[in-house]
Amino acid sequence: MMWVVIVAIVVLAGGGYLLLHKGKSNSGYGSTNTGSSNSNQSSNAAVNNDLLKTKSDASLGQYLTDPSGKPLYTYNGDTSGVSNCTSSCLDSWPAYQATSSQASLPTNISTIKRSDNGQTQYAYKGMPLYYFTSDTGSQPTGNGVGNFSLARP
Repeated sequence: MMWVVIVAIVVLAGGGYLLLHKGKSNSGYGSTNTGSSNSNQSSNAAVNNDLLKTKSDASLGQYLTDPSGKPLYTYNGDTSGVSNCTSSCLDSWPAYQATSSQASLPTNISTIKRSDNGQTQYAYKGMPLYYFTSDTGSQPTGNGVGNFSLARP
């Protein structure tokens, strides 16, 4: 019986999220050249590949993680393809660094070259991705902290 209640809560939370965000545009989440165009893809589709996973939480909804389950964030001060989190910002919000140069990346995933240190960072729909140093394991604690939000599929 308990699992039925949990499933119902997850479904209701996801439906409420969709209703609240249906009319909003994805400003700041511009498309990038990832080698494929998929404009008919739902913005809330699950992401599961070697670089990003989708996790669901009853109170937080769906959000992106790295393959090990660590939550990923976007910064409201960034623009598509450009990270503006530099210097001391990176102390609390380290970049999700690209570890290899893949010839082709999954849909909506790209890399950017950081202007401050030349490192390569993963981006989702053009927006650079970050970790939060105060997160413990796979539990997100940085949503809404300092203009950072959980990255959403």
